[in-house]
Amino acid sequence: MAPRKHTKFSPIFTITPTIAANLMRIEAVKEAIQLLPITPRVLASLRETARLFSTHYSTMIEGNRLTQKQVAQVIGKEQHFPGRERDEGEVKGYYAALDEVERAAQREEPVTESALQKLHALVMGARKTHVRPTPYRDGQNVIRDSRSSGIVYMPPEAKDVSPLMKQLVAWLNRKDELPVPIRAGIAHYQFATIHPYYDGNGRTARLLTTLILHLGRYDLKGLYALEEYYARGLKDYYEALTVGPSHNYYMGRAEADITKWVSYFIEGMAVSFENVRERAEDESAKGGKDKTKLLRNLDARQRKALALFRRSREITAKDICALFGFQPRTASLLCQRWVEGGFLEVTDPARKSRRYRLNDAYEAMLAGGS
Repeated sequence: MAPRKHTKFSPIFTITPTIAANLMRIEAVKEAIQLLPITPRVLASLRETARLFSTHYSTMIEGNRLTQKQVAQVIGKEQHFPGRERDEGEVKGYYAALDEVERAAQREEPVTESALQKLHALVMGARKTHVRPTPYRDGQNVIRDSRSSGIVYMPPEAKDVSPLMKQLVAWLNRKDELPVPIRAGIAHYQFATIHPYYDGNGRTARLLTTLILHLGRYDLKGLYALEEYYARGLKDYYEALTVGPSHNYYMGRAEADITKWVSYFIEGMAVSFENVRERAEDESAKGGKDKTKLLRNLDARQRKALALFRRSREITAKDICALFGFQPRTASLLCQRWVEGGFLEVTDPARKSRRYRLNDAYEAMLAGGS
């Protein structure tokens, strides 16, 4: 069958009463979370837990064999698992890509093809200091059932990938009244449908979802992990993604009604959000002043570095080396940037071996949030 013409991307779906009800559940949690007083230390802990959950479950969906505890050990550089180097690389890549999602959301820039290609590069193990956008596939790929080897889905031909991705990005950046959660769900579906790479499509689609939600102010303080919902019901996840009369992209999938997927996605968001509210309410009941706005100014590395200041009022670049596994020069340059940005202060400029402490505002925040 000849490839279809690249008309303007216009997804077909219906906002059913069930979808509308779940959208209301999402909005209720979104408002409730903003009002909950969560202390800085608790917030940092919950956010890191959510990031580790996202990393564990998103890679587990693709067959990663590391347990949740092992993922945390790999990210924290506490342990190496011989024979699981590929699994370790996958979790490190996804965790690094989550960092980039947070930075991109903070920049509030439109979604671009280059940004998505960089996310994919990180997913596939690119070094964070040398991230080059990965080009789209140059040949046909086929998704097969791991047990029967039967074809589950045949994506569009390689020559059609670039035009389809341009359509998707243009659609993502248009201004309309479509609810952000629905836009995020459709983006996930369409990226997986185009399948622009030989590998890493599912992980990148889930990261794109998170990016869109964060840009649309559905970040929920970074406390949720939608990937857990998918992983705990993989059969439902794959069935929801399977629409159209044929496994072939050109034989109906491109024009299929995706209401089933949208309904599944929105329900998953509602469930995930409500789980976060329950955990956050438990923590906020312990009291403390909410300083979320101050924490929002910090990037992922700075939030992680706060752990050093819980043990000592002053740190050195060597401490940053140990925390992130950086080379000494990289750690020194990072500390200098943090000084210039107001996160750190040099305690004694005259000393050859510089020591750093937190800016007064962040030091007070850390001291007041337990």
